[in-house]
Amino acid sequence: MSELAKKQNVDTEHSLSAVDEKSRQGFWSLMVVLVGFTFFSPSMTAGGNLGLGLTLKDFFIAMILGNAFLGAYTALLAHIGQNTGLTMDLLARRSFGEKGSYLSSVLISFTQIGWFGVGVAMFALPVAKMLNLNATLLVIVTGIAMTATAYYGFKALAVLGSIAVPLITILGVYSVNYGISQVGGFANVFSEVPVQPLTMAAALTIVIGNFVSGGTSTPNFTRFGKTSKSAVWSTVIAFFIGNCIMFIFGAVGGATTGNPDIFDILIAQGLMLPAILVLGLNIWTTNNNALYTAGLGLANITKIQSKPLILIGGGIGTVTAVWLYNNFVSYLSLLGGMIPPVGVVIIIHYFMNRTQYQDPNYKPEIVNVGAIVAVVAGALAGVFIKWGIAPINSLVVSAVIYFISEVIKKNKA
Repeated sequence: MSELAKKQNVDTEHSLSAVDEKSRQGFWSLMVVLVGFTFFSPSMTAGGNLGLGLTLKDFFIAMILGNAFLGAYTALLAHIGQNTGLTMDLLARRSFGEKGSYLSSVLISFTQIGWFGVGVAMFALPVAKMLNLNATLLVIVTGIAMTATAYYGFKALAVLGSIAVPLITILGVYSVNYGISQVGGFANVFSEVPVQPLTMAAALTIVIGNFVSGGTSTPNFTRFGKTSKSAVWSTVIAFFIGNCIMFIFGAVGGATTGNPDIFDILIAQGLMLPAILVLGLNIWTTNNNALYTAGLGLANITKIQSKPLILIGGGIGTVTAVWLYNNFVSYLSLLGGMIPPVGVVIIIHYFMNRTQYQDPNYKPEIVNVGAIVAVVAGALAGVFIKWGIAPINSLVVSAVIYFISEVIKKNKA
């Protein structure tokens, strides 16, 4: 085999094997990728809904508690990803079994390609309308650009994040200051009697549900970390601090303008061009991570390196973007509710079977029925249990069923 062929055959993203020491990245690279992931326009819109529905005190309680839960959940996954160097899908092979992991990979890949398409349309359609551009052409250009950076892998995600995160932060701070000045101070931002009141359970469901599915893919990025400490801290900064920042940006704009949509908020504040910039960068960084995650899931199923699969996924997402945006968002949200139970199964399996992860010759079982039952039961609990906080209901039910399943299995062994 020629040197060129060998280079082309190297899986630089380690989609089918653990990340080696040479490919490990420092704290900054991890942080900007993960913060770029959580700097997401719908998070600002979710914050806008909280700003309209909660008092100041209740807003901070919901934001801090919800994002603290997200930070703890993703920190555990971050540690596992860094410690093993494995993608979420390769971790699922251990907990779900060789063939059982296809369930989680199909579920995650399908939803992430879907959200990629929705994100492309979410940017292209309003911008095309505002600037009187051809919407179809802008969808295609946007999809190609976002697919290209996802294709070039983790290093490209870090470069894009290094550019996007500071710009989004600067614009967000300006927007918040503008909103506060319009109402005469931060104390006047939130109404003491909200027009569209939310219960605390509903508010926590919004905060946690907003990014718990995306957070489940944390190992795909923290596996590149040099140390567990850097992986965990970069994750906590992203999912606790980063999410809190997004919610504050959205809440202040929503409460001061009466509109929860961040794009409309920025337009109302006279920030049209910055609105286009922040919307584009917000969606771009998150879409990159979504498509990258989809490629890794497809690699687990097909045993093909992730890069060509990222191109295929990006093509499908781009071609179907407008249709997905108009018809499929509610279904993607429903399917997304099935992803967090996958994460809790991975966490429990790792801490109950750590010696298996240290054995390079370990052969997983074909299908772990207990893991699949736990995910299905958790997903159903999240949908049908109407009291409490839906994402937590889902995780607790999955955790209990899977833990009992593993205990029974160990006692039989």
